[in-house]
Amino acid sequence: MKTPTSPADIVREFGPFPGNPRVHGVTYDGEVVWWASDNRLNAFDPDSGEIVRFLEVPAHSGTAYDGRHLYQLSEGRIQKINPGTGEILSTIPAPSEDDNSGMAWAEGSLWVGQADGKKIHQLDPKDGAILRTIQSNRVVTGVTWVDGELWHGTWEDESEIRHIDPQSGEVLESLTMPEGVGVSGLESDGKDRFFCGGGSSGKLRVVKRPKRG
Repeated sequence: MKTPTSPADIVREFGPFPGNPRVHGVTYDGEVVWWASDNRLNAFDPDSGEIVRFLEVPAHSGTAYDGRHLYQLSEGRIQKINPGTGEILSTIPAPSEDDNSGMAWAEGSLWVGQADGKKIHQLDPKDGAILRTIQSNRVVTGVTWVDGELWHGTWEDESEIRHIDPQSGEVLESLTMPEGVGVSGLESDGKDRFFCGGGSSGKLRVVKRPKRG
């Protein structure tokens, strides 16, 4: 059966931002979009387009939010961060030293993508133990859940946002990005928007989530 595929509907584009040449992980706390840029986490207002604050923490790949705390991948570890102060409360090991990409929070677990490994791991947030692994057939960048649906970004010669079966990894739906436009971090707002990091372009894009029913 052929996977339903359609062009990604990019409704807004922000950046590049001064002093922040790369956009890595992306997450959303209900008010601001947090995005990782090497040595800091930036809080971005998706309505005004302004960076309203930032935290000085190592921030080299995926970012997640559990309703109270931020989680940030940095090399081989995952940092749990107080979003009010930037204090690193604890760290757990990431699935690998150098292949971790996107990250999301759902169902009481962290979900961590591996780029070259083409996998998504479900992790115990207490100790980093791998609870389950979902195999993909393309590089995995950002990861997000929305309404029980698992989506991930991919970025090889072309870039897509993919809805996959969380059990089998089968691709159920694909949104294709324009030529030359990639997806690094990925996060849903829980409604009708995906926030997409643009990697070395330094841009953040808002992609419309397909309607259901």
